[in-house]
Amino acid sequence: MSVRDNLILTEKRGRLFIVTINRPEAKNAFDFATANQMNVAMDIFENDPEISVAIITGTGGVFSAGADLKALGRGEKLSGPLLSRGGFGIMRKPPNKPIIAAIEGHAVAGGMELALSCDLIVAAKNSKMGLPEVKHNLVAVGGGLLRLPKRMPYHLVMELALTADMWPAEKLHRYGVVNRIAEPGESLQTAIELAERLLENGPTALIASKEIIRKSYEWTEEEAWEKQMPIAKQAMESEDRDEGLRAFAEKRKPVWVGR
Repeated sequence: MSVRDNLILTEKRGRLFIVTINRPEAKNAFDFATANQMNVAMDIFENDPEISVAIITGTGGVFSAGADLKALGRGEKLSGPLLSRGGFGIMRKPPNKPIIAAIEGHAVAGGMELALSCDLIVAAKNSKMGLPEVKHNLVAVGGGLLRLPKRMPYHLVMELALTADMWPAEKLHRYGVVNRIAEPGESLQTAIELAERLLENGPTALIASKEIIRKSYEWTEEEAWEKQMPIAKQAMESEDRDEGLRAFAEKRKPVWVGR
C-alpha cells in the first residue's frame, strides 16, 4: 500500500508554523505514516530558529479521532524507537516551543491526548473531547491520564476517564482545560490570533517560560528557586533580552532574533 506524503501539511507564516492533520477520509486518525510525518514536522518546528509558535489543527472539520484502529489491527505501532517524540510523533516529547491546538469537531482518545500535548487549546463551541478507551477495555496511554490530573480536579478527571463520555468544549473551558472558545469553523483563526499575542514576546523567553512551567510539577518549591535559574539564564543572557530592553527605551516594537 502506497503512503501519501501529505498526511501532515505544514505552512510557515513568518514566525508561526501551522501543522494540519490531513486524513479526512479517516477523521484524521493516526497510522504509523501520519505519526512519522508529525514527528518530522515537530523536529522542523523545534530546530528552525525562524519559527517561534506552532498551531496544530485538522482538515475536514475534525481535529483527530485518535489512533487508526485498522492500522493497529495490521500490527502498526504508533510509538517506539522509530518515533523519537513518542506516540503520534509528539506525545512523549513535545517541542520546547509553544504549541496551540485548534479543535473543530471531535478530539477523541489519542486525538484528545494530542491536544493535551499542546500548551494552549482553542476549541469550537460545538466540538467535543473525550477518552473513550475504557469502553473497549483499552487504556489511554498517550499522556491523557498523566496530563489531565495536572489541569483538572481529581474527581472530574476520574469521571471523564472512567465513564468514557465525550465532554463539550465549553464544559472543559469552564474547568480550565480549554483556553479559548471559538465559533464553529473559526478555531484556527482564533488560534492564529492567540499565537500573534505570543509572537509579540521574546522567543527565547517563551521557550524558557514553557520549560520552567512544565518542569515545576516535578520540583519542590525549594528546588524550583534554584533549578529555574539556568533555564531562565538562556533567555536573560540572549540577544533577545538586549533587543527587548533597547526597544523599550526607544519606544518601538522589538525585532526578535530567536533561536
